[in-house]
Amino acid sequence: MSERTVRVASRTGLHARPAKIFVQAAARLGVPVRVRSGAKSAPANSMLAVLALGAVQGAEVTLEADGPGAEAALDELAALLATDLDADDA
Repeated sequence: MSERTVRVASRTGLHARPAKIFVQAAARLGVPVRVRSGAKSAPANSMLAVLALGAVQGAEVTLEADGPGAEAALDELAALLATDLDADDA
């Protein structure tokens, strides 16, 4: 299993617009990815589950995936989370 740990950069954390962008990207990748924040874990392609994590700006989250394409999927999603998805140009 591959994993990446990254800090959430978005001002509102992983909520509303940033969560939508993240979940849509995860669903498009076609690789099952899980995201962990503290003791909570969720499928990265589930909006409600990702919102339920309650990850705020600066929170450290871990992305996990296995199988073909896992490394590339984790790289892309980690880069998204490290970006302020609340910014006007996101």
